[in-house]
Amino acid sequence: MVNLSRICYRKYGNLVDNLRLYVRGGSGGMGLPRLGGQGGKGGDVWMVSKKEVTLKRIHDKYPHKRFVAGVGANSSVKGLKGEKGGDYELHVPVGITVTNDDGRVMGELNAEGDRVLVAKGGQGGSFHSAFTPSKGQTKHIRLDLKLIADIGLVGFPNAGKSSLLTVISHASPQIANYAFTTLRPEIGKVMYDDHKQISVADLPGLIEGAHLNKGMGHKFLKHVERTKQLLFVVDVCGFQLASKTPFRSAFEAVQLLTKELELYKEDLLSKPALLVVNKMDLPDAEHKLEELREQLENPEEFSHLLPHDMIPRTNLAFRDVVPVSTITGLGLDQLKRRLRGSLDEEAAKALEPLHRERLGALRPSRTPLPVWGI
Repeated sequence: MVNLSRICYRKYGNLVDNLRLYVRGGSGGMGLPRLGGQGGKGGDVWMVSKKEVTLKRIHDKYPHKRFVAGVGANSSVKGLKGEKGGDYELHVPVGITVTNDDGRVMGELNAEGDRVLVAKGGQGGSFHSAFTPSKGQTKHIRLDLKLIADIGLVGFPNAGKSSLLTVISHASPQIANYAFTTLRPEIGKVMYDDHKQISVADLPGLIEGAHLNKGMGHKFLKHVERTKQLLFVVDVCGFQLASKTPFRSAFEAVQLLTKELELYKEDLLSKPALLVVNKMDLPDAEHKLEELREQLENPEEFSHLLPHDMIPRTNLAFRDVVPVSTITGLGLDQLKRRLRGSLDEEAAKALEPLHRERLGALRPSRTPLPVWGI
């Protein structure tokens, strides 16, 4: 059953996060020896970022995944210098890293309109090449989407991330009782009454050793890099199917998640983070929540609960701890408010330098005016 669901979700999941393409620059045009004419240069192949484009759309629209630029025009009596072949521009999503088959990064497309040249066209035939043109570059490249979302859900399998995304957004991720339900990232949009939208990404569940590329490993962690803020999701009882040994508390789950992010890239811990404590409908949940709050306030006192090599060097200071139940609806409205509030706070901070600069420009000059003689 698990294997069947994985196959179906790979095929029909709503997000494709990497593609391998064949690209070829156009060949140059022939030169004209008797008049010294020069053939036109072959066209180039470009990747150009554009909003509202997805890798899945490219995958479905171009099943052959071959992209070839135009051939340069031959030199002729009417046109001694042949015209350049047409460039091929493939529109790709914002947030793409382009690499070759060797893993070398060719460029990144982080904003709409960014361009990366992936295959140059060949030179037209001329005197220097005995009027023989050259072929365009031929390559296999990879488009790797490092997801861009406002909020990234971070948690172990079966912590309730998919259920949470379902009840706060319009997404419909796969939900079941076995580990690794989420095999590909799922994007949901949280809608507000004033038409504000927040994008939330449900990422494949993290497991111990993810920084070493175990489980979904780096495929999970690369997407975390491209989210503005993190939303940790833990089971109030701490139980996780993907753990080597079941956690005895939600505190241990939080600390292990923090350590995995730290081992992969410590900068991730500088992102603003909130904590959701899920499954508050379970027995004794309130007592366990209070215990967790105390542990988070004094993490050093409870570090003995973890193996020494899994104690994070940096303890996250969560902006808020929000208890929820996806079954009863407890805390969901509060969570939506806090997500928006946290994003608005960061947006205001980012604009502060610009506001100060503009205010400074509006202040009257303190340079004394010259006194003219009568």
